[in-house]
Amino acid sequence: MSKDLDTILRSPRAYDWARKAIEAMESNRVWPTTLNFELWLHYVAAKDGEVANEIDSVLSSGQHFTEQVAEKIAEKHLPHAKLSGEILDAGKSLTQELESVSRALESARESSEAYGQQLASASASLEHDENSDAVRAMVETLSVATAKVRDENKTLESQLADTNDELGRLKQHLEQARREAMTDSLTMLANRKAFDETFESACAHAVATGEPLALAILDIDHFKKFNDTWGHQTGDQVIRFVASVIGRAASEGRRFSARYGGEEFAVIFPGETSRSAMTILETVREEISSRILKRRSTNEDLGAITISIGIADHLGNEHTTSLLDRADGALYASKNGGRNQTSIAPANEQTRAA
Repeated sequence: MSKDLDTILRSPRAYDWARKAIEAMESNRVWPTTLNFELWLHYVAAKDGEVANEIDSVLSSGQHFTEQVAEKIAEKHLPHAKLSGEILDAGKSLTQELESVSRALESARESSEAYGQQLASASASLEHDENSDAVRAMVETLSVATAKVRDENKTLESQLADTNDELGRLKQHLEQARREAMTDSLTMLANRKAFDETFESACAHAVATGEPLALAILDIDHFKKFNDTWGHQTGDQVIRFVASVIGRAASEGRRFSARYGGEEFAVIFPGETSRSAMTILETVREEISSRILKRRSTNEDLGAITISIGIADHLGNEHTTSLLDRADGALYASKNGGRNQTSIAPANEQTRAA
């Protein structure tokens, strides 16, 4: 994201830009994916910018704004693009603000009605008093003014309700964008960004409470050679298969699985030890190695796929980097020991294995 646009999106109008981006995507039938949201934020917030010009060119040509089109524009103009956290949280903040305004209006409406009733009562009591014409006229004038304010409040409440409905749609789109921003598109597991955030939180919790925490790193054996032999599409097929097995095993309790990068995966085990994690992951390793995969396009036998696993327990006040290094060291031990096996890092090991 450019510095100028990032400044705009951190301004008080950030929520307006987010809403306008969603509306622009809807009117042009563009899916609200993470990348599209990023591009269309540029489109509405920097109408004379390069991204906006590219999008206008696509729209004027009648071309559909496909994923390929979005990727092409992003590759050309957004090499370091990323979603602003403030924009992703805009829906929640706006909802809270509108709810506060709604409560204030409701309170004002109730006070207005009570005041109107009091004026009506006063007017009735003065109805038969011949000496109170001036006072009665003043009360009637105030009653008219109160009724007008009450009607204006009702109109404002109706408008606020419409805005709230619109905001609900915006929140749904933003939440979807946030989920996509945290999901690996190939495997549908959590991505590296989601892992980093969850891992940081899990370590902080373990330090604060003394609760057990285990981290596992899993890597597909000889994957580069496999990729070179069978091609990237078949390699992706294997990655998806391994991810599905890991995801099922890590779906219980508070376990968290992610694609760490390439052919490498990570599983966080809050409240569990490495021995408990090993029991779970051994079933994963055995299931993967027992399956004979076939190439979808030709039905050729791909042979057996194996994985190596390294696990480490969180130690005392250990930082995320140290725990990750020790789990990585255990993975290297599994690789050096012949692959297709699981190793647990020694409790006293503080450095990364070579």
